[in-house]
Amino acid sequence: MDGNHLGEFLRARRAAVRPEDVGMASYGARRVAGLRREEVAVLAGVNADYYTRLEQGRERNPSPQVLDALSRALRLDTDAREHLYRLAGAVPGDRPRAHLAGRVSPALRQLMDGYPHTPAFVMNRTLDILAANALADALYAPFEPADNLARMTFLDPAGRSFYTDWDRAAQAAVANLRQAAGFDPDDPHLADLVRTLTVRSPDFARLWNAHTVRGKTQDAKHFLHPDVGPLALTYQAFDVREAPGQQLVIYHAEPGSPSAQALDLLGSIHATRRRSASRR
Repeated sequence: MDGNHLGEFLRARRAAVRPEDVGMASYGARRVAGLRREEVAVLAGVNADYYTRLEQGRERNPSPQVLDALSRALRLDTDAREHLYRLAGAVPGDRPRAHLAGRVSPALRQLMDGYPHTPAFVMNRTLDILAANALADALYAPFEPADNLARMTFLDPAGRSFYTDWDRAAQAAVANLRQAAGFDPDDPHLADLVRTLTVRSPDFARLWNAHTVRGKTQDAKHFLHPDVGPLALTYQAFDVREAPGQQLVIYHAEPGSPSAQALDLLGSIHATRRRSASRR
């Protein structure tokens, strides 16, 4: 597309922000609604002439730092901020939504609980399980605790028997962590997790050094659950738009199959145990 789309977007968003919205005193007659260019420049900490050139299309390549500052000055929400980055030909980082990475929204929790007959859980890029519905809790009950898929696979004694094809599960977990490292190589949580797994698991160290990268999309999984026996499930992984790095993972059994019947039984067993624990 031709034209000054970046400048048009900045002008429109500037017009939508009133001085009182950002704690600025309004003075003098205003020819246009919203903030003046000079006020946006002050709020963003950039040169007023530079900001004018951005709106006029004489400057088209602002840095990510400038784009972040403009996003804050113009009170852009997540979608608007990402649109600003795209118009400038830049790639937005995840920092403005980083605070959401470890928090699962109540609406998403409610959605998962609405699937009582299939396991569903939310995880982050480092494979931490952030939230799970009742059947997912029952599925991963053999692990103490069911906190991180990589740790569960390599360090929990239940991992070797729970994953029928342990080698495949191990390779997938390491490839997922390698992908996470590409998003944020300096993530201290990831570094600590990798360090712990490398020290305590020679298998992890070997696979980590292979540098295989793969994300979760869909696949078949085979489990051996101590309560109900073999489970053959497939899963789909969905990105959570409001919290980059989070994925909703939903397992599914073929309708009418032994695995579907086993899942129903597992749900009943888990519900009975929870009621008993509640009474105690």
